[in-house]
Amino acid sequence: MTRTSILELQRSVEADSTRGDQTPVRASGDDKAMLKAAADLTRDLNVARPGIYWADMIGCALLGYAGLFTAIFTSSAVVATVAVVVAMLALYRAGSFIHELTHIKPNAVPGFRLVWNLIVGIPLLVPSFLYEGVHNQHHAKRYYGTVNDPEYLPLALMKPWTLPVFLIAAALAPIGMLIRFGILAPLSLLSPKLRDTVVAKYSGLQINPKFRRPQPEGDFRKQWLAMEIACSVWAISLLAMVATGVVPVRAFLIFLGVASGVMFLNQIRTLVAHLWENDGEPMTVTAQFLDSVNVPPPGTLPAIWAPVGLRYHALHHLLPGLPYHALGEAHRRLCKALDGDSVYHDSTYRSLSRLVGRLAASSWTAGAR
Repeated sequence: MTRTSILELQRSVEADSTRGDQTPVRASGDDKAMLKAAADLTRDLNVARPGIYWADMIGCALLGYAGLFTAIFTSSAVVATVAVVVAMLALYRAGSFIHELTHIKPNAVPGFRLVWNLIVGIPLLVPSFLYEGVHNQHHAKRYYGTVNDPEYLPLALMKPWTLPVFLIAAALAPIGMLIRFGILAPLSLLSPKLRDTVVAKYSGLQINPKFRRPQPEGDFRKQWLAMEIACSVWAISLLAMVATGVVPVRAFLIFLGVASGVMFLNQIRTLVAHLWENDGEPMTVTAQFLDSVNVPPPGTLPAIWAPVGLRYHALHHLLPGLPYHALGEAHRRLCKALDGDSVYHDSTYRSLSRLVGRLAASSWTAGAR
């Protein structure tokens, strides 16, 4: 990315900053003081606390499934509506732990990955292999915001119709997962060419349509296959039970509706996780940080739509190995230690609506060019 384009990127970031001034964000190179402070002030926060992980994830999963089954079996429309909302929000939070699985050390929370897949990933047809090995590439310094980043699209520079399509695709994702695991996975056993396509194009939670995933190798390949088989058995069984009347169509549609709501919520959160203003060239770490978003307290709603630490997404890009439960404390320390002119504060935004409005306005401007 040229110096001029970095300047343009960073000038735009301040538009919705909580500081509320009109001073352009400083550009050019990395802010070494901020990067050093981020590393030095958070060294003691890098240890994952298993008790928090287990209680949070299992509690949310139980609440989510309780809401789902209540919606299925109740005869009251009001109760069903409330139960569906509870199920979506709780399962959305439980599902968001897939993000933590890609960052915590393998033995930091023993058994967590397996249990998460058994009670969340496989039932919702979003096993962790769809994210592992994909999300990590999004954090590679030389890949972020480029064509090699599976989780980046320059949405602010694309046509306005891109945004609704982006959200509609997420809402339809549960149907796509049933097709992927219930139909394509079994058929790919009969065709190496189809198998290559399934792995390359339909085996990652990615938004970049140009990204192609390589074949898995080693132990990860074994884990991938085990999860894929489990998801295929579940998808085929579910479709068969619906077709034979074992599972009522109404129950199936409620399940799909809840799963669709979970994916839709996640896509809205993704929509405002970054400013999406990079034009495809490599960026400095500071520029990557400024293209990402923090929505810290005092606002409370971000804890719902950006759960499991995702409200601190810009900070997460500075410290990707920091456990989600430590991000709030890390943010407080950095705000206290860094002066008011620090670039760190320019990643802070007030609300979801303002971020969506900002992105829509940028997209509309780009479409008019």
